[in-house]
Amino acid sequence: MMKYSEKQYRQKLSLGQGGNAVVTLIVIHLVMFVIIAFLKVLWYFRYTDNVLALNLFNRDVLAWFTLPADAGQILKQPWAILTHMFIHVSIWQVFANMLWLWSFGYIMQDLTGNKKLIPVFLYGALAGAVGFVLAYNLIPSLQPGLPFAATLGASAGVMAIAIAVTIVSPSYRIFPMLAGGIPLWVLTSIYVIIAFATISISDTAAMISNIAGAFTGFLFMFFLKRGYDWSEWMSNIFDWVTNLFNPDKPKKRKSFKDDLFYKSTVPPFKKTPHITQQRIDEILDKINQKGYQYLTEEEKEMLRRASQEDL
Repeated sequence: MMKYSEKQYRQKLSLGQGGNAVVTLIVIHLVMFVIIAFLKVLWYFRYTDNVLALNLFNRDVLAWFTLPADAGQILKQPWAILTHMFIHVSIWQVFANMLWLWSFGYIMQDLTGNKKLIPVFLYGALAGAVGFVLAYNLIPSLQPGLPFAATLGASAGVMAIAIAVTIVSPSYRIFPMLAGGIPLWVLTSIYVIIAFATISISDTAAMISNIAGAFTGFLFMFFLKRGYDWSEWMSNIFDWVTNLFNPDKPKKRKSFKDDLFYKSTVPPFKKTPHITQQRIDEILDKINQKGYQYLTEEEKEMLRRASQEDL
């Protein structure tokens, strides 16, 4: 059963489908890819020499969106800390990242709701950027390339989502028609192997970036299970910004109802949900997929009543 606040949040995020953060992220990436590709075509039309056109495009356009490894250059274009994670220049790179983002993103929304996906992606991508910059500044073999090194792409953010959702429910089944389904940890293992296999063995910084993203996804869920939600402040800011342009938002004003009812320490009545076999089956399925700790107090109470009534 989805809380009202979660439903309300999903309505605000709607883009293509109601409350779908996966669609939001994918659309942003694809729009940025089309814009960059269009600008590159303009540079090719402007200069007859393709090599010259590409070099000038990389210097005059792409460099403004990618994140340089040199800290001094980062200070000159701090916006690149955010923009680099939404930029792709290769059709195969954007296709692969969006495919994995769609695969793990939908599973994560199914297990944790709509509010965790974007924060996990942002945390993972930022951690990957930090890992990339530190690698070029601290590893002696990489330092000669420091003035020219830059990073882009969603790989670290997608890696964070993949690890985070696997921590939530490693036994979650996909493709149930295939002999009962494939466990999620198998899909994650395949993704990790492919991700690192496609990175050049000499590209140490890219490997460290992906590892940093994966570790951040693990930490996010590790602390979330212990009651520390790293996404809460992002959700609050997002809700505040969205409500600025929401004419239907309820106006806040003090009323007698707030003082006499909502602030009362004694509830006026106790809601007793109706127990049905279908509802009990749904709760048991939730325990099987996520674990007992993810049940609401109402669902736990229904299980206790059902056991007493031998339902």
